[in-house]
Amino acid sequence: MGTQRDHRHVNSETPPGPRARFYRRERQSVPAARAFTFRALADWGVRGRADDVLLCVSELATNALLHGVPPGRGFLLRLLPYGDRAGLRIEVHDSGDGVPALREPDEGGRGLLLVSVLADKWGVEDRVPGKIVWCELELTRGRATAGTRPRERP
Repeated sequence: MGTQRDHRHVNSETPPGPRARFYRRERQSVPAARAFTFRALADWGVRGRADDVLLCVSELATNALLHGVPPGRGFLLRLLPYGDRAGLRIEVHDSGDGVPALREPDEGGRGLLLVSVLADKWGVEDRVPGKIVWCELELTRGRATAGTRPRERP
């Protein structure tokens, strides 16, 4: 009689740990950040709101490259699960000056507007040098409604 092997992961009950990756100031960094996030979500078994997460990562990474990363520098993407996979905090750290703000759609730049609609919360924190632009998404709930205005600051 042979024994059957249990193929489940030993740590399948353990909440996923944070993931982080640094990207240089170059065009390929945005699709690379999306691919990194896609792999992390797949590893964590996240299915709900994955498209929202990927779009938020794209927009925050693009904003960092366009407005927050000085020449010769880069940005750090951090993915921080919380609540036993119930939520995900996305952080983009850059060393640029200035504070991102929502703009009217006719003024160009729709990145933060999209993030404000898709994410349950978003904001900006100071860091030296630069800032952290972050958003949080509850992965077990549906999308936030357009009538619910997320906080701009923590």
